[in-house]
Amino acid sequence: MEKLQQAIDEFIKKRHWQQFHTPKNLAMALTVETAELLEIFQWMTAEESCQLDNKILNHVEEEIGDVMIYLTTLAASLGLDPLLAAQKNYKKMQSNIR
Repeated sequence: MEKLQQAIDEFIKKRHWQQFHTPKNLAMALTVETAELLEIFQWMTAEESCQLDNKILNHVEEEIGDVMIYLTTLAASLGLDPLLAAQKNYKKMQSNIR
């Protein structure tokens, strides 16, 4: 996770994009990327969504990558670790099931 965040930070700094990467802007961009992922599945049946051809699967992978980049960047902008946040929520979900 740290290597990914460092690579993203370098990419952002080279382009002088830090000024645009406020938590608000990053959250909005994350929503856009998530919508692009959803758009792939929009008119599929549940069964079709489980049987993707390679072209569609590659598109899904690209969009998941975009979502991950924006999520990672948003978390870093707030000083949060997204893996730790997921672990905390998972533990909370487990305790609610019991």
